[in-house]
Amino acid sequence: MAVSSSISNLDAQIEKLRERRRFLIVKSAERFARAATKSGLAQMEIADEEVDRIFEEIAARFRKEEKKALPGATAQAHRSTVGGAGTPEAILHDNSPEA
Repeated sequence: MAVSSSISNLDAQIEKLRERRRFLIVKSAERFARAATKSGLAQMEIADEEVDRIFEEIAARFRKEEKKALPGATAQAHRSTVGGAGTPEAILHDNSPEA
């Protein structure tokens, strides 16, 4: 019976993580939507392909800056948040059915 309750416990933990992941995705989307609205991008007629290209350029710029950073606590802390669960980078590269 311990195996069954252990499996149930794991299923509950998985569901909690899925819910947390959904929450982080929504928060990330809201953050980018606010930035797009504030900058005026949301009101512009820009093709989706162009928006994707622009965001890739922005991401490449920050990845390059991250590589230039000196090793240390600050760079390490930043690295742990870049590409983490719920970030746009993680969402784009996530092949799970939940995405």
